[in-house]
Amino acid sequence: MYNMKTIKGPAIFLAQFMDDKVPFNDIESICMWASSLGYKGVQIPTWDKRCINLKKVAEDSAYANEYKLMVEGCGVKITELSTHLQGQLVAVNPSYDTMFDGFAPKELRNNPKSRTDWAVDQLMLAAKASKNLGLSAHVTFSGALIWPYVYPWPQRPAGLVSTGFNELAKRWIPILDEFDRNGVDLCYEIHPGEDLHDGITFERFLSATKNHSRVKMLYDPSHYILQQMDYIKNIDIYHDYIKMFHVKDAEFNPDGRAGVYGGYADWVDRPGRFRSLGDGQIDFKSIFSKLTQYGFDGWAVLEWECCIKSNEQGAVEGAKFIKDHIIQVTEKSFDDFADSGSDEKGIKKILGL
Repeated sequence: MYNMKTIKGPAIFLAQFMDDKVPFNDIESICMWASSLGYKGVQIPTWDKRCINLKKVAEDSAYANEYKLMVEGCGVKITELSTHLQGQLVAVNPSYDTMFDGFAPKELRNNPKSRTDWAVDQLMLAAKASKNLGLSAHVTFSGALIWPYVYPWPQRPAGLVSTGFNELAKRWIPILDEFDRNGVDLCYEIHPGEDLHDGITFERFLSATKNHSRVKMLYDPSHYILQQMDYIKNIDIYHDYIKMFHVKDAEFNPDGRAGVYGGYADWVDRPGRFRSLGDGQIDFKSIFSKLTQYGFDGWAVLEWECCIKSNEQGAVEGAKFIKDHIIQVTEKSFDDFADSGSDEKGIKKILGL
């Protein structure tokens, strides 16, 4: 029997909404915009300097408190910090060096070792910053050393996968230890393109880190339906590890020409594509019920990534969508009215004992 909790929200991940135009060009303005739409929380992308000075929040607790109060003064709370881009750079297969260089400061490009060192330092700062903001969970990507070999052709050399996961764990364990020292869970977004892209790879990583207590999971069903996974049973299996939740819709419509791999098509033409909330195929009623049943009391955070609808329309519709799906947990049993009551003596009498 799990202690059911009411999920917090609605909240919104700001990464896909930051822009050079008002009100999306600074943290105070965008927080006020989010609040005006009915959002109660914001998830902060730490790589965007318009959103946060990560180093200052990590190293100056007084400033961190001022920053937190400023955000709350706009009518929203900080749900979590995100280091998706920095986490990606903790582990980069050489085939991705050129493309992922764009995630790093310009002075570190074409220098993979310095880029990785910077990424690790960013995660260390994020652990301290999360603590200073009073947060209990943080989201990131695992990075990808093995992803280019996800489809075994040519045959993978024996030991490639285990060596890759051991190296991944070696890089992340010092970071996980820092998060542990700061009392913060590190939630990996399970995502194609990352070495942690499904349940099996999450378990491989967990084993490689010797079941590190801070290894947790961000649940985003859109990444599972595009892989044709059972995203409802995933909650049954991993609910103890799910500490964060991205509410993002998607659809999968394979035909005789393309399926899971998508044929290199652009997003709008792929069989699997992300959609705004309510426009895809995800069964969110079942998801919210499952998470509530298992006692998830984190935030329901909109992540907008739609290849058709505008982000502003998606944000307006998303706030109501999430609010309507949050289940206010019952404090009484539906059949309490029929309780005839009894004591131990009465129970034994009923059983004929």
